[in-house]
Amino acid sequence: MLDLQQGRHAPVHTLVDLTSIPEMTVIEVRADELFIGAAAPLSRIAASTLAGQHAQALVEACSLIAGPQVRSVATLGGNVAHALPAADGTIALLALDAQAEVADLHDRRRVPLADLFVGPGESALNAGRELLVGFYIPLCAAYQASAFKRIMRAQGIALPILNLAVWLERRADRIADIRIAVGPGGPVPFRASATEKALNGKPLTAEAVSAALDVLLQEARFRTSPQRASAEYRKHIVGGLFKDTLETAWTRAVSDR
Repeated sequence: MLDLQQGRHAPVHTLVDLTSIPEMTVIEVRADELFIGAAAPLSRIAASTLAGQHAQALVEACSLIAGPQVRSVATLGGNVAHALPAADGTIALLALDAQAEVADLHDRRRVPLADLFVGPGESALNAGRELLVGFYIPLCAAYQASAFKRIMRAQGIALPILNLAVWLERRADRIADIRIAVGPGGPVPFRASATEKALNGKPLTAEAVSAALDVLLQEARFRTSPQRASAEYRKHIVGGLFKDTLETAWTRAVSDR
């Protein structure tokens, strides 16, 4: 709608409102996964008990996007389909290992979330032929947890200066498995796979976090955004954000579910 109003999109003949299609607004458990419809408003996700239990990082991301009025109408599918490298909902879904369900006139298919993006603001979805139906997220088991945090300008309601999501599984004093997503860490929503490898199997010590941060600074491609921050500033502040988000997820992953 903004693109149309601001002249960045070619005129269209008809707009179709998808928010009344029940399957596209549902939030429910299906087998061993949480399904969230692409047309579910961000405010519903932020208030969902199911999402809070199994996708805490996504709940935190959805509660921070824009302001209350926007969150009541904006959808998770819209956040993802815009393919912005620092979209809060997208970064949270990436760390949660989400898969997207895509439909066309003939079939449905599930694709890893990362496969939906081909460039800044460029989605792999075939516009006019494919529909983003929803997202499947693995259920959160015992000793697993996630967290999402971001850094914004004061009173900012646009894209963050930097955001970061962590999902991890804890075994005694070690990280048994971990997923990390950072935005904007590259031209598309970025999963920090080398940083994950640096932390896998390690205890959460100051030394381990420092070594992993060095890896993150090497693999992430922070860029300068004229309206938000320089690449140098993002490199300067990512350490605190990384440590804080990691420690929050670690602390949460202590109890049985």
